[in-house]
Amino acid sequence: MQAQLRIRRFNPEKDKKPTWGEFTLDDVNKTDSVLDLLHRVKWEQDGTLTLRRSCAHGVCGSDAMRINGANALACKMLVQRLKKDDDTVTIQVEPILGMTVIKDLVVDMEPFMDHYRSVIPYFVNDEPVPEDGRERRQSIADRARFDDTTKCILCACCTSSCPSFWSNGRYVGPAAIVTAHRFIFDTRDTAAADRLQIMSDSFGVWRCRTVFNCTNACPREIEVTKAIAEVKVAITSGEV
Repeated sequence: MQAQLRIRRFNPEKDKKPTWGEFTLDDVNKTDSVLDLLHRVKWEQDGTLTLRRSCAHGVCGSDAMRINGANALACKMLVQRLKKDDDTVTIQVEPILGMTVIKDLVVDMEPFMDHYRSVIPYFVNDEPVPEDGRERRQSIADRARFDDTTKCILCACCTSSCPSFWSNGRYVGPAAIVTAHRFIFDTRDTAAADRLQIMSDSFGVWRCRTVFNCTNACPREIEVTKAIAEVKVAITSGEV
Protein backbone atom coordinates (compact mmCIF):
# COMPACT_ATOMS: atom_id res chain seq x y z
CA MET A 1 0.00 0.00 0.00
CA GLN A 2 0.98 3.66 -0.05
CA ALA A 3 1.64 5.77 3.05
CA GLN A 4 1.17 9.52 3.28
CA LEU A 5 3.25 10.89 6.18
CA ARG A 6 2.77 14.35 7.65
CA ILE A 7 5.63 15.09 10.01
CA ARG A 8 5.98 18.14 12.24
CA ARG A 9 9.39 19.67 11.53
CA PHE A 10 11.39 22.23 13.48
CA ASN A 11 15.04 23.22 13.17
CA PRO A 12 15.93 25.92 15.74
CA GLU A 13 18.92 26.97 13.64
CA LYS A 14 16.72 28.25 10.83
CA ASP A 15 13.02 27.97 11.74
CA LYS A 16 11.06 30.54 13.72
CA LYS A 17 8.16 28.14 14.19
CA PRO A 18 7.33 24.52 13.35
CA THR A 19 6.21 23.52 9.87
CA TRP A 20 4.77 20.36 8.33
CA GLY A 21 6.74 18.10 6.02
CA GLU A 22 4.82 15.75 3.75
CA PHE A 23 6.25 12.51 2.38
CA THR A 24 4.89 9.67 0.28
CA LEU A 25 6.10 6.08 0.62
CA ASP A 26 5.21 3.22 -1.72
CA ASP A 27 5.37 -0.53 -1.10
CA VAL A 28 4.38 -0.21 2.55
CA ASN A 29 3.34 -3.37 4.38
CA LYS A 30 0.63 -3.50 7.01
CA THR A 31 3.11 -4.99 9.47
CA ASP A 32 5.55 -2.09 9.08
CA SER A 33 5.84 0.10 12.15
CA VAL A 34 5.70 3.87 12.11
CA LEU A 35 9.37 3.78 13.08
CA ASP A 36 10.07 1.74 9.95
CA LEU A 37 8.40 4.43 7.85
CA LEU A 38 10.28 7.24 9.58
CA HIS A 39 13.51 5.38 8.89
CA ARG A 40 12.58 5.18 5.21
CA VAL A 41 11.89 8.90 5.08
CA LYS A 42 15.23 9.65 6.70
CA TRP A 43 17.24 7.14 4.68
CA GLU A 44 15.53 7.55 1.31
CA GLN A 45 14.12 11.07 1.11
CA ASP A 46 15.36 13.53 3.74
CA GLY A 47 18.44 12.78 5.83
CA THR A 48 17.86 15.86 7.99
CA LEU A 49 14.80 14.32 9.68
CA THR A 50 15.67 13.97 13.34
CA LEU A 51 14.14 11.46 15.74
CA ARG A 52 15.19 9.54 18.83
CA ARG A 53 15.17 5.74 18.97
CA SER A 54 17.28 2.91 20.30
CA CYS A 55 16.14 -0.71 20.67
CA ALA A 56 13.16 -0.47 18.27
CA HIS A 57 11.41 -3.24 20.23
CA GLY A 58 9.28 -1.33 22.74
CA VAL A 59 11.70 -1.72 25.65
CA CYS A 60 13.83 1.43 25.76
CA GLY A 61 10.97 3.94 25.38
CA SER A 62 13.11 6.29 23.28
CA ASP A 63 10.75 6.77 20.34
CA ALA A 64 7.67 8.12 22.12
CA MET A 65 5.79 10.57 19.90
CA ARG A 66 2.26 11.65 18.96
CA ILE A 67 0.91 9.51 16.15
CA ASN A 68 -2.44 10.59 14.68
CA GLY A 69 -3.06 12.66 17.79
CA ALA A 70 -2.26 10.05 20.45
CA ASN A 71 0.93 9.24 22.32
CA ALA A 72 2.59 5.97 21.34
CA LEU A 73 5.92 4.28 20.72
CA ALA A 74 6.69 4.50 17.00
CA CYS A 75 8.25 1.03 17.04
CA LYS A 76 5.07 -0.57 18.41
CA MET A 77 2.53 1.30 16.32
CA LEU A 78 1.88 -0.79 13.21
CA VAL A 79 0.43 0.45 9.94
CA GLN A 80 -2.44 -2.04 10.20
CA ARG A 81 -3.70 -0.21 13.30
CA LEU A 82 -3.83 3.10 11.45
CA LYS A 83 -5.05 2.30 7.93
CA LYS A 84 -8.67 2.87 6.95
CA ASP A 85 -8.60 1.01 3.64
CA ASP A 86 -6.36 -1.42 1.78
CA ASP A 87 -4.70 1.06 -0.59
CA THR A 88 -3.41 3.95 1.49
CA VAL A 89 -2.70 5.05 5.04
CA THR A 90 -2.35 8.62 6.32
CA ILE A 91 -0.12 9.15 9.34
CA GLN A 92 0.56 12.37 11.21
CA VAL A 93 3.60 12.39 13.50
CA GLU A 94 4.49 15.06 16.08
CA PRO A 95 6.78 15.34 19.11
CA ILE A 96 5.20 14.63 22.49
CA LEU A 97 3.61 17.64 24.18
CA GLY A 98 4.65 19.70 27.18
CA MET A 99 8.40 19.52 26.53
CA THR A 100 10.78 21.80 24.63
CA VAL A 101 11.44 20.60 21.09
CA ILE A 102 15.14 20.33 20.36
CA LYS A 103 14.69 19.39 16.69
CA ASP A 104 11.85 17.76 14.75
CA LEU A 105 10.62 14.82 16.86
CA VAL A 106 13.29 15.10 19.57
CA VAL A 107 12.34 16.83 22.82
CA ASP A 108 14.36 17.85 25.87
CA MET A 109 13.86 15.05 28.40
CA GLU A 110 15.93 16.63 31.19
CA PRO A 111 13.00 18.28 33.04
CA PHE A 112 11.18 14.93 32.89
CA MET A 113 14.23 13.13 34.26
CA ASP A 114 14.60 15.76 37.00
CA HIS A 115 11.10 14.85 38.21
CA TYR A 116 12.04 11.17 38.04
CA ARG A 117 15.18 11.73 40.13
CA SER A 118 13.23 13.79 42.68
CA VAL A 119 11.25 10.77 43.96
CA ILE A 120 14.30 8.77 45.10
CA PRO A 121 14.03 6.23 42.25
CA TYR A 122 16.19 3.52 43.77
CA PHE A 123 16.09 0.91 46.50
CA VAL A 124 16.91 2.21 50.00
CA ASN A 125 17.77 -0.10 52.88
CA ASP A 126 20.73 0.46 55.20
CA GLU A 127 19.77 -2.30 57.61
CA PRO A 128 22.18 -5.25 58.01
CA VAL A 129 21.77 -7.98 55.44
CA PRO A 130 20.07 -11.19 56.64
CA GLU A 131 22.24 -13.46 58.77
CA ASP A 132 22.26 -16.16 56.11
CA GLY A 133 23.83 -13.64 53.70
CA ARG A 134 21.10 -14.13 51.15
CA GLU A 135 18.75 -11.59 49.59
CA ARG A 136 16.02 -9.78 51.49
CA ARG A 137 13.07 -12.04 50.87
CA GLN A 138 9.55 -11.01 49.99
CA SER A 139 6.27 -12.88 49.76
CA ILE A 140 4.48 -13.34 46.46
CA ALA A 141 1.61 -11.20 47.75
CA ASP A 142 3.96 -8.37 48.77
CA ARG A 143 5.62 -8.44 45.37
CA ALA A 144 2.26 -8.38 43.60
CA ARG A 145 1.42 -5.10 45.36
CA PHE A 146 3.84 -3.15 43.15
CA ASP A 147 4.49 -5.53 40.27
CA ASP A 148 2.56 -3.44 37.74
CA THR A 149 4.61 -0.30 38.31
CA THR A 150 7.91 -2.11 37.75
CA LYS A 151 7.06 -2.13 34.04
CA CYS A 152 7.69 1.59 33.47
CA ILE A 153 10.26 2.30 30.73
CA LEU A 154 10.36 6.11 31.20
CA CYS A 155 9.08 6.83 27.71
CA ALA A 156 7.12 9.86 29.03
CA CYS A 157 3.97 8.88 27.11
CA CYS A 158 1.90 9.19 30.29
CA THR A 159 3.35 12.44 31.57
CA SER A 160 3.23 14.19 28.20
CA SER A 161 -0.43 13.22 27.77
CA CYS A 162 -1.45 14.79 31.10
CA PRO A 163 -3.36 18.13 31.04
CA SER A 164 -2.05 18.99 34.52
CA PHE A 165 1.51 18.64 33.23
CA TRP A 166 0.71 20.72 30.14
CA SER A 167 -0.61 23.51 32.34
CA ASN A 168 2.34 23.53 34.73
CA GLY A 169 5.61 21.71 34.10
CA ARG A 170 6.42 21.81 37.81
CA TYR A 171 3.94 18.96 38.34
CA VAL A 172 6.02 15.85 39.02
CA GLY A 173 3.89 13.91 36.55
CA PRO A 174 2.48 10.37 36.28
CA ALA A 175 5.76 8.64 35.38
CA ALA A 176 7.52 9.92 38.49
CA ILE A 177 4.55 8.91 40.65
CA VAL A 178 4.57 5.43 39.11
CA THR A 179 8.26 5.16 40.00
CA ALA A 180 7.59 6.34 43.54
CA HIS A 181 4.77 3.79 43.84
CA ARG A 182 7.12 0.98 42.83
CA PHE A 183 9.36 1.70 45.85
CA ILE A 184 6.77 3.00 48.34
CA PHE A 185 5.00 -0.37 48.35
CA ASP A 186 8.16 -2.50 48.30
CA THR A 187 8.28 -4.03 51.79
CA ARG A 188 12.08 -4.30 51.60
CA ASP A 189 12.57 -0.56 51.13
CA THR A 190 12.86 1.86 54.05
CA ALA A 191 12.34 5.27 52.36
CA ALA A 192 8.57 5.13 51.84
CA ALA A 193 7.93 7.99 54.30
CA ASP A 194 10.41 10.22 52.46
CA ARG A 195 8.77 9.54 49.11
CA LEU A 196 5.27 10.13 50.51
CA GLN A 197 6.49 13.48 51.83
CA ILE A 198 7.71 14.36 48.34
CA MET A 199 4.40 13.23 46.85
CA SER A 200 2.53 15.47 49.32
CA ASP A 201 4.07 18.60 47.80
CA SER A 202 1.73 21.05 46.07
CA PHE A 203 3.13 19.90 42.73
CA GLY A 204 3.09 16.25 43.74
CA VAL A 205 0.37 13.65 43.54
CA TRP A 206 -2.53 16.02 44.30
CA ARG A 207 -2.11 17.76 40.93
CA CYS A 208 -3.60 14.64 39.35
CA ARG A 209 -7.20 15.27 38.24
CA THR A 210 -7.94 11.62 37.36
CA VAL A 211 -8.36 12.29 33.64
CA PHE A 212 -7.03 8.80 32.76
CA ASN A 213 -5.03 10.09 29.76
CA CYS A 214 -1.92 8.58 31.34
CA THR A 215 -3.41 5.09 31.61
CA ASN A 216 -4.66 5.19 28.04
CA ALA A 217 -1.26 6.37 26.75
CA CYS A 218 0.95 3.84 28.53
CA PRO A 219 2.50 1.42 25.99
CA ARG A 220 3.21 -1.04 28.82
CA GLU A 221 -0.45 -1.06 29.89
CA ILE A 222 0.36 0.05 33.44
CA GLU A 223 -2.70 1.08 35.42
CA VAL A 224 -1.20 4.50 36.04
CA THR A 225 -4.27 6.22 37.46
CA LYS A 226 -4.82 3.34 39.88
CA ALA A 227 -1.21 3.62 41.08
CA ILE A 228 -1.63 7.37 41.62
CA ALA A 229 -4.81 6.73 43.63
CA GLU A 230 -2.99 4.20 45.82
CA VAL A 231 -0.28 6.75 46.60
CA LYS A 232 -2.96 9.29 47.54
CA VAL A 233 -4.54 6.74 49.90
CA ALA A 234 -1.16 6.00 51.47
CA ILE A 235 -0.61 9.70 52.15
CA THR A 236 -4.02 10.29 53.72
CA SER A 237 -4.08 7.07 55.74
CA GLY A 238 -0.46 7.12 56.80
CA GLU A 239 -0.28 3.42 55.99
CA VAL A 240 1.63 1.60 53.27
